[in-house]
Amino acid sequence: MNVLTSITVLGFLIFFHEMGHFLAAILQGIYVDGFSIGFGPSIIQKKYKNITYSFRAFPLGGFVSFPDEEQNNIDPKDPNLLKNRPISQRIIVISAGVIANLLLAYTILIINVTTLGIPSDPEPGVLVLATQPDKAAFKAGLEAGDKIIKIDDYLLGVGDQAVTALVKRIQSSYDEQLTIEVERNGSYKDLKLIPRKIDGKGTIGAQLQPNIKKETKKTKSFSELFLYTNKEFSSLLIKTIQGYKGLITNFSSTAQQLSGPVKIVEIGAQLSEQGGTGILLFAALISINLAVLNSLPLPLLDGGQLVFTLIEGLRGKPVPVKIQIAVTQSSFFLLVGLSILLIIRDTSQLLIVQRLLNQ
Repeated sequence: MNVLTSITVLGFLIFFHEMGHFLAAILQGIYVDGFSIGFGPSIIQKKYKNITYSFRAFPLGGFVSFPDEEQNNIDPKDPNLLKNRPISQRIIVISAGVIANLLLAYTILIINVTTLGIPSDPEPGVLVLATQPDKAAFKAGLEAGDKIIKIDDYLLGVGDQAVTALVKRIQSSYDEQLTIEVERNGSYKDLKLIPRKIDGKGTIGAQLQPNIKKETKKTKSFSELFLYTNKEFSSLLIKTIQGYKGLITNFSSTAQQLSGPVKIVEIGAQLSEQGGTGILLFAALISINLAVLNSLPLPLLDGGQLVFTLIEGLRGKPVPVKIQIAVTQSSFFLLVGLSILLIIRDTSQLLIVQRLLNQ
């Protein structure tokens, strides 16, 4: 049931993205002849007012199609063809899917905050969520639930700044003994910690987060509601962009963290176990990811089409068809190849985990 929920959420987000393109065209009076969710052969197809609506076999994407005058006996100079509209109007149509996903993610976060409230103000220190066996934190005696207050007599403070200060100190102090003051069940104790060097940085094998209570509080005003939502939305968007940026600047490391469709569905299934909150968070995260992914300058994506359109605006004429086809085909094989590799990798990892659980 949880897997079905995550697939349904993915389908809805794709539908919302394509609906952005569709409405941006229709509301400007631009001809549209197809609206499809998925790729491959049609499973369900319905034609209404010269527009073919379809649901296809592989629901991992979608598209809005525009008439080809050579196939539909349309006057090539018809002003309502997309290619005959001003560059500004075409940019609106191309960008509408990304904008729709960003607006949806923001709306979801608003609903989440309105329903659940916002976290309580952080308390001093850094909370230890978990430690890895045989790593530095575990050997030092750190336990889940501990609150690290000081490191070498330096008071960490509160919130994300406290986590950042602690992580920076650990990363720069590999193979050095550090003294940390820990609060555990109301009492304080000092522990000796020796970070180990991995990839040139000190690590301790612990999952850390700001020391925030689980309780939430209702927002007191609309300004507080929107200020918190803006902060959360900006944080998710920036982290997503940095993740895709890492594919270029540090591919070998970032690619290991990249998730394919199988892994995304698995994550969605896990989050949906938390109920409505988990489903909303999953929907917001994936909606932002869809927006950023489609902004990449690859011809099969909105970003690539935007690049072609902007070049046409600068040149005063379209990019030669042969060049568009060559670049689009190479982009197609790149995306399909990457998707297949991710599906194989994620499926194999999932099967290995299930086998271990069954032993």
